[in-house]
Amino acid sequence: MEKPLMIALDFPDLDQVRQFLAQFEQTDQLTVKIGMELFYHYGPAVVTTIKQADCDIFLDLKLFDIPHTVEKAMEQLGALGVDYVTVHTLGGFQMLQAAKKGLSDGAKRAGLPKPHLLGVTELTSISEQVLKEQQNCRLDMNNQVVSLAKLAKDSGCDGVITSALELSDLVKSVGTDFEYVVPGIRMHQDAAGDQNRVATPKDARKDGASAIVVGRPITQSNDPEHTYQRYLKSWTLK
Repeated sequence: MEKPLMIALDFPDLDQVRQFLAQFEQTDQLTVKIGMELFYHYGPAVVTTIKQADCDIFLDLKLFDIPHTVEKAMEQLGALGVDYVTVHTLGGFQMLQAAKKGLSDGAKRAGLPKPHLLGVTELTSISEQVLKEQQNCRLDMNNQVVSLAKLAKDSGCDGVITSALELSDLVKSVGTDFEYVVPGIRMHQDAAGDQNRVATPKDARKDGASAIVVGRPITQSNDPEHTYQRYLKSWTLK
């Protein structure tokens, strides 16, 4: 899908993942997100298992360490055959460049396309107050996210993870030749949960999102495919 709706597979074990995916008629049309919970439990085997369903895979591990460590870790991830991986932009220019190199080297070694490298800006659970009082950031949220996105682009990342609330400023300041992947997506009737900066699929599309990530509203639904189609319609309908 050109502008995917990514489903966050926030499950504790693979049996639940298999049961969830079995409720979809065409899993080869899906893009799914594997996060820390599943990956730290199963390691690369979880990628192998989910690839059997022909899903595109977004591996969201938010690497954040010294440049050499991140480069070598990315070499391993680049060889897995996933489509997207994440790194934290707060690691700085050298770390982001190292991530790109490691990802490219790993994919080349495995004879695979290089995954898209996405920089995490500020988590959607971070409020303006937390940014100021706990992270001691001198910038407001919009300017902080724009600054980190510019850093990611200058370092060679393909895009960033960002709240929809910063999208308009990002598109103006960073450009349209960059990917903006937006979590914290909720329909008006769905609970926000622990997300502080949320938006609807329609709003995210209108403001320039390249992809959106939806988790619990779909995975905890009584009819996941129906809910997925509802979100997809809102995301793609012009």
